[in-house]
Amino acid sequence: MTGLPAAAVGAMGFLVGMAAGLSVQRARLCSFGAVEDALIGHDWRRMKVFGLALAVALTGTQLLVLLGLFEPTETTYVPSQIAWLGAFAGAVLFGIGMALVGTCAFGSLIRLGSGDLRSLFTLMIFGAVAYATLRGVLARPRIDWVEAIAVAMPGGGPSAAPDVLGRLGGFDMRLGLTLALAAGLVWLVIRDRRLWRAPRLLTAGLVLGLGVVAGWIATGVVVDVFDRIVRVQSLTFVSPVARGFYGLMTGEGSLADFGMMSVPGVAVGAALSALAAREFRWEAFDDQREMRRHLTGAVLMGFGGVLAGGCTIGQGLTAGSLMAATWPITVAGMILGARLGIVILVEDSVLDWARAAWTGLGAARNSGRPPAE
Repeated sequence: MTGLPAAAVGAMGFLVGMAAGLSVQRARLCSFGAVEDALIGHDWRRMKVFGLALAVALTGTQLLVLLGLFEPTETTYVPSQIAWLGAFAGAVLFGIGMALVGTCAFGSLIRLGSGDLRSLFTLMIFGAVAYATLRGVLARPRIDWVEAIAVAMPGGGPSAAPDVLGRLGGFDMRLGLTLALAAGLVWLVIRDRRLWRAPRLLTAGLVLGLGVVAGWIATGVVVDVFDRIVRVQSLTFVSPVARGFYGLMTGEGSLADFGMMSVPGVAVGAALSALAAREFRWEAFDDQREMRRHLTGAVLMGFGGVLAGGCTIGQGLTAGSLMAATWPITVAGMILGARLGIVILVEDSVLDWARAAWTGLGAARNSGRPPAE
């Protein structure tokens, strides 16, 4: 049977992006907001919704793998060696940039669809820096200096948890790992009764998770295998934004790409949701200070996102659906970076915050009590 041509795959990317943008804007779901709620407000509801999205993405993706319909090694997320130091450092930079902007690249597209012109500025700078890091003047230093520090996987196999643990243990652990991780994430949602009263949040989580699975199906299962324009990918918003802006400016390459078409799809979906709720508002920078903050954050996200191999969606959900070895490294780095970014915004001094945290830990050890939040 002939598979789908590249144009049809691009159309699927647009539709998936539109569904994600519409549901996320409607639910007010934001990855940075989720981290901020959890670390500062001690409210884990939005983090649990992202956990639900990961559970759906993980279950659907691994089902495709177990049925022999999808091969993870065709993606860029499970190479035979991982540049762990660059991935972690890039994730920290991305997290700091996310805090300075107030949202991630995906969230910037949501805001743009709602009329926020600050996000257009942010995305343009973000895309330019990301492309320079991918293929421009920063590409060679990235490859020679950062990604040269890498760890090879045992036996030269893929850097995914089921493959690594399977080789070490001598038997296939894919099904067990999938069920255990997915069940644990879903259980966190089920036991939180406040989330039962937030159907929009739950719907957004389900749509994001299904969107990741749809991306793998579109580019790795039903695509025409002889159409070499199509790359195996799913939802992520670093490389697609960068390549999309470059393609628009130069006319080079094909825009019939799942990732690149999902970018305008997210903005259109968010716009439809904002217009339907009468929440569409044109917004711009209030002052020079706000503009400098967005500029700095966009640069950090563009550079850090390439080093990390993806954004909060690309690594947090898409790489997570493959149980990639980079997933826990980058997620931890982005959370740490976001916390440091909050310190920069609120307390103006990371060193003062670090000293206070160290003093608190020392006092807790001496008293035998856990450190204060």
